[in-house]
Amino acid sequence: MSTEQHGAPPRVGCVVDADGRITFDLPPDPAEGRQQVLLRLRPKKGQPEQTLHLLDPEPADDGYRRAVLGPRTVLAEGRWDVYLLDGPGSERQRLRPGPRDTRALVDGHLRDRQSPLAVRIPYATKDGYLAVRAWLRPAHAEAHTVDLTDRSMTVGARLHGASLQEGAVVRLRPRGGSGTEHTVEPRPADDGRGLSFTVDYAELAAGTGAASGVWDVFVQPAAQASAIRVGRLLDDVADRKEVFVYPGVTVGGVVMSPYYTVDNDLSVKAEKSG
Repeated sequence: MSTEQHGAPPRVGCVVDADGRITFDLPPDPAEGRQQVLLRLRPKKGQPEQTLHLLDPEPADDGYRRAVLGPRTVLAEGRWDVYLLDGPGSERQRLRPGPRDTRALVDGHLRDRQSPLAVRIPYATKDGYLAVRAWLRPAHAEAHTVDLTDRSMTVGARLHGASLQEGAVVRLRPRGGSGTEHTVEPRPADDGRGLSFTVDYAELAAGTGAASGVWDVFVQPAAQASAIRVGRLLDDVADRKEVFVYPGVTVGGVVMSPYYTVDNDLSVKAEKSG
């Protein structure tokens, strides 16, 4: 019988340190040391479950137990739901979040990261359960400022796991192939990691197919290098799309609006006004 059937699901607090280690604080174990924490990568709609990760809790001095997800443990990019098992093969019990201490993540954009970039943020799902949002990327361009005028968007960013070389360019790629790719020359910082770039809305609107579309923003750090997605991952916000909302600007009958996607990546939406 699951916990939901005979009482409220357990609440579990967690602490994240600057290296990405997550410590889950569990209540005393009625199963006498047989419990485990299960992290399950949420499958895409219609796909089977494939990826699971188990943690074995250890007793703590205060009577609680702690399960640790170490910084070297690789979590695939996606959303990981957190469960409690009373023993191997037992029914899963979905966990609800207790206090979540994510203060160490707030200024994460100030530290340079190596490749691959691994980010984990514990959060509460819309239906009130505990989950972990994970990103795993070979390199990353962290957007730290998005400044808007009535004609343009200027983005400040910093590369992690890469640096700007000769031939670097910013690419705004039309999603779904509807429109023309737009390129912008970046302005590099002295260390080759920081950069800024300005997108002219009128130029972008001119390349919009059928007066609507979405451009995804990338930095290509060198002429022959792979493009790196621009986003904002290095803080404690698991879902940015509804939190960081930017105003739209109408140019040539098209409303241009920068926004963060469901994956916290930066894009620009164009919609016909009226």
